[in-house]
Amino acid sequence: MSNQSDLKTIGFTPFLYNSDQAYFNVRSGIPIIDALSQSSDLLYLAKSFAEDAAYTKDTDRHAWAAHYLTVMGKALIDDVIQALIPRPARTKTESEEDFPESL
Repeated sequence: MSNQSDLKTIGFTPFLYNSDQAYFNVRSGIPIIDALSQSSDLLYLAKSFAEDAAYTKDTDRHAWAAHYLTVMGKALIDDVIQALIPRPARTKTESEEDFPESL
């Protein structure tokens, strides 16, 4: 297994959808420590906006900001998890079993 400090995001995780089409995806190649740090910042801001929305009238814009920041933070964490979980080894399909390994 790779050294975890060398792991990077895989760029798989989409976020913010219109129907079933994602507007954005996490970029691949971001060191996971940086992705987690950024996610922590996004979620801290989301928490602050959510508190403002809960206690202050006419702050629905804070609730929407919290929503979007939470979605982005979650996507970063989900992508990091995908980088950390080992993928199962690929096995040959029936059609590939007839071919020699050198192909």
